[in-house]
Amino acid sequence: MKVTARARANIALAKYWGKSDDALNLPAVPSVSLTLDPLVTETSVELDEALADDVFELDGAPAGEGETRRVRALLDEVRAAAGATTRARVTSRNDFPTAAGLASSASGFAALAGAASAAYGLDEPLAVLSARARRASASAARSVFGGIVELAAGAPGDDALAARPIAPADHWDLRVVVAITAAGKKPIGSRDAMGESRRSSPYYRAWVEHGHASAPAIARALLERDFATLAPLVEQSFLAMHAVGMAGVPSVLYWQPGSVAAIKTIGVLRAGGLEVCATMDAGPHVKAVCTARCVGDVREALARTEGVRDTLEARIGPGLEVG
Repeated sequence: MKVTARARANIALAKYWGKSDDALNLPAVPSVSLTLDPLVTETSVELDEALADDVFELDGAPAGEGETRRVRALLDEVRAAAGATTRARVTSRNDFPTAAGLASSASGFAALAGAASAAYGLDEPLAVLSARARRASASAARSVFGGIVELAAGAPGDDALAARPIAPADHWDLRVVVAITAAGKKPIGSRDAMGESRRSSPYYRAWVEHGHASAPAIARALLERDFATLAPLVEQSFLAMHAVGMAGVPSVLYWQPGSVAAIKTIGVLRAGGLEVCATMDAGPHVKAVCTARCVGDVREALARTEGVRDTLEARIGPGLEVG
């Protein structure tokens, strides 16, 4: 039995950073995201009675032990639900840079949750798939759904926590221009960086309080298509998140010179009247969120910005596709 699923990366406008329960991978703050098309991960799960253990190939090469361990944990959950023991061969490919701060783990584990469930013969609702993906990567819970998606903060022990869509992909024609500012993988993964922030950053408690207040405001601005209100809230959320990491010991500093230059370019564009704002995930790349009428000007300006190696353009897209 072989099943293939596709899922898309997402960009959180109200940021997720920090956990309330490490064992269950529950977020300490609520988050609100856009599912992005065409940043797609395609994942296949093939059951193979001859395998003694699961095999995981990522972007054409055997995955590392850490990545394989997280995949195996998700597969173990699916096997337990299905009453199965057969091991699986998993192949996954991203059509955008992997482990670089573009949410490839979100799309990857969302696609894996869907493909694995179908391969083992389960017919599960999206909320179950979202909760299972969350245990592997909290942002993956959001990539199960399309459009505008929210993930609540998790109360310790709430293992059923799942994301939920709050508006469809066609609710608002927003675009995201990604300014690529570095090559290769980021120096520290999000999970480890979050742990360092919670343990050592003097700003962590204030960040959690801020996140609980800002996420509902960002969701409301999105639902009301109110860009003037949305833009400063989105920028405050990502700047606060990165400030928490920078103030930890050791400091988590993802920014590159091109990151700073891209943020400044976006600020100049908004001051000039364009509906655009900046955000960043845990990585060096800058995302410009803008209305459709501005996207050409935004992409052209970022392409000319010193330190920006390339640009990608995305729009709000659909959720998990299986088969």
